[in-house]
Order: sequence, then structure tokens, then C-alpha cells
Amino acid sequence: MMAAPTATGARLGFWTLAACVVVLSLLPTHALPPLAFSLWDKAQHALAFTALALVGLYAYPRYAPRVLVGLLVLGGGIELAQAATGWRHGEWADGLADTVGLALGTVLAVATRRLFA
Repeated sequence: MMAAPTATGARLGFWTLAACVVVLSLLPTHALPPLAFSLWDKAQHALAFTALALVGLYAYPRYAPRVLVGLLVLGGGIELAQAATGWRHGEWADGLADTVGLALGTVLAVATRRLFA
């Protein structure tokens, strides 16, 4: 059986990942690789928030509802910040992709927790 990640390691990973998502979401578009097609943008949002939910739920298992609500707020905040930058565009469809990612991350966290139990 595999060992569960430590709480300290999961917390460090969660906050590092959250900071990376925020920074990459707010960088000017010329600093990012070009998108092959617009669906890839939505997939990136979903993957980022899947990872945030998965790691966040391991880092703070007793606060799962707060983690998920906080990540929803983070996603909305990123979209508002992008709209305010002048070089990025906030989109509600990105928020929907974030929500899909949170749902997938939650399912993965529940499923993998059984592996470590």
C-alpha cells in the first residue's frame, strides 16, 4: 500500500500550486505560449483547478467545504483580475471550466483517499 502525502507537504504543495496558477493566469499573453485552439484554454483551467482541489483536499481534509468554496472564489477573482489588467480577458466560461475541475478534483481526492486508507 502507498503512503499518504504528509499534511505539511500537501499544504506546501497546495499554496505553491495556487501561487503558480495565479501568476500564470495574470501574465501578459505575449509571455505565454500560443494556444492551438480555444478549447485548450478551458482544459488548462479545468486541469489547474483539478490539481488545486485534489491537493487542497489532502492538505486540509477537515475543511473540505471551505477549500472548495475558497477555490471557487479564487477562480472568480482571477477572472475579475484578468478583466482589470488590460492585457487579459476574464471569461465566465473559464469560471465554468474551473468549476468542472473542482468537481473532478473532488472525485479524485475521494477515490485516491481510499487507496491510502
